[in-house]
Amino acid sequence: MSHDYSVDPPVTVVISRRVKPGCEEAFEKFVSGITATAMTFEGHLGANVFRPSSSEDNEYQIIFKFDHVSNLQIWQESECRRQWLARAESLRLEPAKIKMITGLETWFTLPFPRRIIPPPRYKMATVTLLTLFPLIQLANLTLVRLLALFPLPLLLRSLITTAILVLLMTYVAMPRMTRLFSRWLYPKRK
Repeated sequence: MSHDYSVDPPVTVVISRRVKPGCEEAFEKFVSGITATAMTFEGHLGANVFRPSSSEDNEYQIIFKFDHVSNLQIWQESECRRQWLARAESLRLEPAKIKMITGLETWFTLPFPRRIIPPPRYKMATVTLLTLFPLIQLANLTLVRLLALFPLPLLLRSLITTAILVLLMTYVAMPRMTRLFSRWLYPKRK
């Protein structure tokens, strides 16, 4: 069964929470529990937790990734998530700041303890080109020739090739390339 990624794309959720002084240990238990619970939900692709960088800093950043917005919505509306959030209510200084990122920009989301600033578009375009060009060459050498063996219309073969390239870009190539080029995409700011 195919999935319409234009209607239900992958999603990254960045949650910033400021914790009351002295509540760090309880908040750590909360984070461990809620992330372990989220992992049991369909479509959960992982979570990262970025702790405060110093004793004066009290902001945690929690990043969840889901394969589809619809699966994220199931998690967000779940009773177990509501129960976990209720446990953390007394630990926070202010309401959480939540940012959802979908589409191509999810390829370039690397979590940082500070505000997440997307890289300049020319850098995103460069990394995308460096990733997409070899994949297209590989597809032309293998996939296109393989699909030509089947009596499929040209447009259908092209659609299959494009779908495979998009999936490879989203789930395999771009996350790795983003990590590989992270210092160039996200230089340390002074």
